[in-house]
Amino acid sequence: MADKIKKVVLAYSGGLDTSVIIPWLKENYDGCEVIAVCADVGQGDELDVVHDKALKSGASKIYIEDIKQEFLEEYVWPTLKAGAVYEEKYLLGTSFARPLIAKKLVEIAKKEGADAIAHGATGKGNDQVRFELTVKALAPHIKLIAPWREWDLDSRSSEIEYAKKHGIPIATENKTYSMDRNIWHLSHEGSDLEDPANEPHNSMFLISKAPEDAADKPEYVTVDFEKGIPVGVNGKKLGAVELLTELNEIGARNGVGIVDICENRLVGMKSRGVYENPGGSILYYAHRELEYLCLDRMTFHFKQQAAIRFGELVYDGMWFCQLREALSAFVDSTQQTVTGSVKLKLYKGNIISAGSKSQYSLYSKEFVTFEHDDVYNQADATGFINLFGLPLEVRALMQEKTQK
Repeated sequence: MADKIKKVVLAYSGGLDTSVIIPWLKENYDGCEVIAVCADVGQGDELDVVHDKALKSGASKIYIEDIKQEFLEEYVWPTLKAGAVYEEKYLLGTSFARPLIAKKLVEIAKKEGADAIAHGATGKGNDQVRFELTVKALAPHIKLIAPWREWDLDSRSSEIEYAKKHGIPIATENKTYSMDRNIWHLSHEGSDLEDPANEPHNSMFLISKAPEDAADKPEYVTVDFEKGIPVGVNGKKLGAVELLTELNEIGARNGVGIVDICENRLVGMKSRGVYENPGGSILYYAHRELEYLCLDRMTFHFKQQAAIRFGELVYDGMWFCQLREALSAFVDSTQQTVTGSVKLKLYKGNIISAGSKSQYSLYSKEFVTFEHDDVYNQADATGFINLFGLPLEVRALMQEKTQK
């Protein structure tokens, strides 16, 4: 296959792995041209450094794509509206970024007439699946190259040795943890976290304050939604990127959104990860509070079930599958009345409800009041209970009859 690959588009981060991959591809795929693609999803990289490093590592060209707004509006907000969380903790920060990055790879590969797409995901993780399933869904004829599943470089030290041999610039920074960062979250894996018995060190947190270091008084924040989409903070209308940036800052200084989970990877093993998700945690909490007001019982309960499946699909890299699209259509239908404002109290890592309001609220004080009302006949409950409990009564009568 190597002699058929003339041009490769590589998902490029500027880290050791993807920098080493550039000369490795050229060496093992008959001098093929390598085009690097760096997707800016808010990871805070110095893009000028990434640009120069890619070219010095042997790339013929590099694309740097700012996709933060598309990421939030087309991937994060639909998942937020669905209420989808993986295994009740993980807010899917890496999971829903990968399909968009892969989509950009496909677009550039088609534009450049590339034969293949390559990525630096390892054979142990979920990202290899997410990247490759997206390519299969959007460009089934483009070949996929996963060097970690092919090469004999089996450690960081062997990669460094290869980099030095090929004159690749190496960052002097030696990170303790394997991290993935975007505007939605920051993840930490590896090192002492590989033992689930170890408590995360506060020094690990790069976005959020440790809860005990947050202020000794609560901070209130109000989030406005229109049809399930967050549109404002503290009464100020904001675009997606500005809104999440604001909430990240508010949540971080209050120690909100730190999650520690030993999750089930798609490839079969458990992985321990610690996530910093200040703004996202606020949004999920606020969105759910508004749905409590605006969705009826049957819809809300069914949506809870659908959210579990939605979260699994996102985690598994199945963003472009028909079921996810169908679930999103259902979710969008439920969100037509999820409009209003939610006030929250943040205090030392905690998010506490402080009131919600919506013009579409299904809460009626007239019906629920403990005081006098003219709209509800309490005697009606007798017939309801008799009919609702009839199966229980019939079964009990049968048991009495058969046990004699």
